[in-house]
Amino acid sequence: MKRRDFIQLSAAGLATSLVVPAIAQAESEKHPAATADIYYTKDSLGRWSGKAATHLPHIEASKADGKITVKVVTPHEMKGYEHYIVKHVLLDKNHQFIAEKMFNPLEDKTPVSTFTLDAYSGTLYALSMCNKHDLWLSSAEV
Repeated sequence: MKRRDFIQLSAAGLATSLVVPAIAQAESEKHPAATADIYYTKDSLGRWSGKAATHLPHIEASKADGKITVKVVTPHEMKGYEHYIVKHVLLDKNHQFIAEKMFNPLEDKTPVSTFTLDAYSGTLYALSMCNKHDLWLSSAEV
């Protein structure tokens, strides 16, 4: 590659790296709904209206001996790899990862997860990932 070609390609790459993110940001501001559907909630069903009853995770928390037991249940059938809940993820009040449970649709008959936490208080978030109907979020106070 000639030196002049190298300099031209480098300048073009630099210009692209400066312009493309600005265009993407401007487009996301014009169309906020395009970036808002990362997960679905009972108040924001998006394109999956009517699916909340079987996709929203339910959170049950109980305290005993200074520990908190969190049970997450998604009332979703497990139809093998055709249609199933892939995993549950538990997040803290700052949306930081606490734990997750992956499901095997050939072995797990229902998507139920149990987590044990030490001395936690505040909001907990549970995510339920369906292989066909995306990611669902619920919250509960502990």
